[in-house]
Amino acid sequence: MNKNHLSSKQTLAKPTASFQLGSSTIRSSLEHLKLDGNVSFDSIDHAAKDFGNRYHSLPLAVMHPQSVSDISSTIKLVFAMGGSSDITVAARGRGHSLAGQAQARGGVIMSMESLRHPEMRFYPGKMPYVDVSGGELWINILHESLKHGLTPKSWTDYLHLTVGGTLSNAGVSGQAFRHGPQINNVHQLEVVTGTGEVVRCSDDENSDLFHGVLGGLGQFGIITRARIALGPAPTMVKWIRVLYSDFSIFTEDQEFLISSQNSFDYIEGFVIINRTGLVNDWRSSFSPKDPVRASQLQSEGKVLFCLEVAKYLYPENNYDVNQNIETILSELNYIPSTLFQSEVPYVQFLDRVHISEMKLRKKGLWEIPHPWLNLLVPKSKIHDFAAGVFGNIIRDTSNGPILIYPVNKSQWRNGTSMVTPEEDIFYLVAFLSSAIPYSTGKDGLEHILSENKRILNFCASTQLGVKQYLPQYSTQDEWKAHFGKQWEVFSRRKSTYDPLAILAPGQRIFKKAVAFQ
Repeated sequence: MNKNHLSSKQTLAKPTASFQLGSSTIRSSLEHLKLDGNVSFDSIDHAAKDFGNRYHSLPLAVMHPQSVSDISSTIKLVFAMGGSSDITVAARGRGHSLAGQAQARGGVIMSMESLRHPEMRFYPGKMPYVDVSGGELWINILHESLKHGLTPKSWTDYLHLTVGGTLSNAGVSGQAFRHGPQINNVHQLEVVTGTGEVVRCSDDENSDLFHGVLGGLGQFGIITRARIALGPAPTMVKWIRVLYSDFSIFTEDQEFLISSQNSFDYIEGFVIINRTGLVNDWRSSFSPKDPVRASQLQSEGKVLFCLEVAKYLYPENNYDVNQNIETILSELNYIPSTLFQSEVPYVQFLDRVHISEMKLRKKGLWEIPHPWLNLLVPKSKIHDFAAGVFGNIIRDTSNGPILIYPVNKSQWRNGTSMVTPEEDIFYLVAFLSSAIPYSTGKDGLEHILSENKRILNFCASTQLGVKQYLPQYSTQDEWKAHFGKQWEVFSRRKSTYDPLAILAPGQRIFKKAVAFQ
């Protein structure tokens, strides 16, 4: 591999070379491409933003592809320029990256929502699946699948994301303990590599590229089509929350549930630290089984842990499910007075975060900085992590929820680019903070980033073996440490499928080699 494509200790937030080919020359070349879609050079500020709202890198152009050949032709053009230009290409779905990962300073942004071809095609049978565009939204797949009585098996908590975006990371939610993440539920991909080649890949065909792209952070190709596994769709969902004051009992019950044959269909949890009005907040969506005792619950000044579970209801088994739920709950050791239940349509349950989004948008609190930190913590270290972080580094959860739940590594596909801890069971711990613009207090960006740094320093100093999910690093040494023994395969795949390091520069893993005068 050409070591000019790598940087050892250099921060890659800003380009280090000016264009050898002038931007006007590159613009002219892009304008003369024969496209089914179109390319924009003006009013493209939106492509310099993302959900994290902390990094803003303005591209040269935004491509709105209407076909796979639009993407292929554009990448072939950039590849043909070689080292005469530092122009790069980044795929952008809904812009929900956290730290500029889908941005390309002075480069070309592929607006993947424009790519809706091929249209969704469903294949029923014993092992049903759907073929979808890489720019399709999961929420659209849900609605169309339900028309066939089917549904994808594994989700993210937020559905207004593109297929290519989540598959380039992993796609993790409360179903992952049983079905694995979304990258486990893909039969086949179509990918445009960093040379512009269009490649179909699967476990049996071009498997090295297939495994590399899944969880590959956009480094080896742009996903233009995916074949997603489906299963029977429920109609309703029993949605349940219970509380714990003892972390050991909480994790014992979570681990029991993800290992049990007779369990729920969705298992998550979250941490509640020094929260006021907790029960009143829940009453809008949940009914307490014991209203009197539940109203006496005091959450102020306490660290509590919520187990959130759901059981899917199918028309033919409602009675059996209710009995089954009672049996499972009887084996758990939650605080008896804290059982909250709700029964909602399947779509409403899966799209629950979008409902919160609409409320936040009305208040002007959606398009603000989101300095999220997502960690994967080995089961053997989760108690050390909790003791050092909850109630110590993090003194309250007023800035946003803290998710925590275990998954089974046995359900995760081997050989992908996704990095997880070594142990068979590990926890996703997600600090989903929102920062109030211009605030210098505890709800401000600098304070939250400082807390995140303290958490990471604690993990490093105590050698907990933690890995980042949706990782955010700025030097290649940090990336090498993140990938560990997987780095050699990852870098080899980069040199094979994107030898000029054209793709996904916002991840700051590899730097495009540029010929200097």
